[in-house]
Amino acid sequence: MGNCNNIEELQEDKLLNCVIDGLRRIVLHYGLWFNETRYQLGMEEAMEIENKVGIKSMAVQMKRLGSILGFEVDASGVPAALKSLPRKKLIELLDGVSINWLANDGIWFQGVENAEEIFTAKRCNDTCWSKFSPFEAFRIKKIFDLPGSGGLPSLKTALSCRLYSRINRQSFEEPDSNTLIFKMVECRVQTARKRRGLEDYPCKSGGLVEYTSFAKAIDKRIATECIGCPPDKHPNDWVCAWKFTTKK
Repeated sequence: MGNCNNIEELQEDKLLNCVIDGLRRIVLHYGLWFNETRYQLGMEEAMEIENKVGIKSMAVQMKRLGSILGFEVDASGVPAALKSLPRKKLIELLDGVSINWLANDGIWFQGVENAEEIFTAKRCNDTCWSKFSPFEAFRIKKIFDLPGSGGLPSLKTALSCRLYSRINRQSFEEPDSNTLIFKMVECRVQTARKRRGLEDYPCKSGGLVEYTSFAKAIDKRIATECIGCPPDKHPNDWVCAWKFTTKK
């Protein structure tokens, strides 16, 4: 039994579980704070507050963990070991983080699907995208100093810097100065389903939320149109395609 009258008397495996679970609770509590702030103050103000909170929170947490585990951190909380990594290893680490993000998304989807059914999982998925997509766009704008109304050039940059860009193969076409066509040439999720002999996952409802909200977060003037996305039929050279336009 997991008696916890005195945590200092727990066996090492239980103590380790408490440490790992504490990290999970931090992540969840952070997300709950953001969600409630968004509900109370609106998405834009919540993202601005999170920008400051995230920097301060990570610095405090990493400094404390560094003092306990014996690794150095700079004033912003970045471990010295990460700062000393070569460029190739940093890219490899970014790719690993990106794949972990997608895996986490898929595990949640399967968790809800197994507990209920796929339609409930899709509703949860689409709602999550309506919150995550503009947040990711906001973070990219901050990291790369994109202007508030940068139009299609900023959107192209932002789409190239998403976590998805490290996982899937994508391409761009610019038929004129007011149009940007984005194609997902190879999708990790759909490729995995194809290997298992499954049909494409019908992601169009989520994609409409995802790409529309992402583009609007980059520049409110940008309109989004779906060229094709599963369950739509698509050619072999792309899985989904999206058209972004701005008014002349």
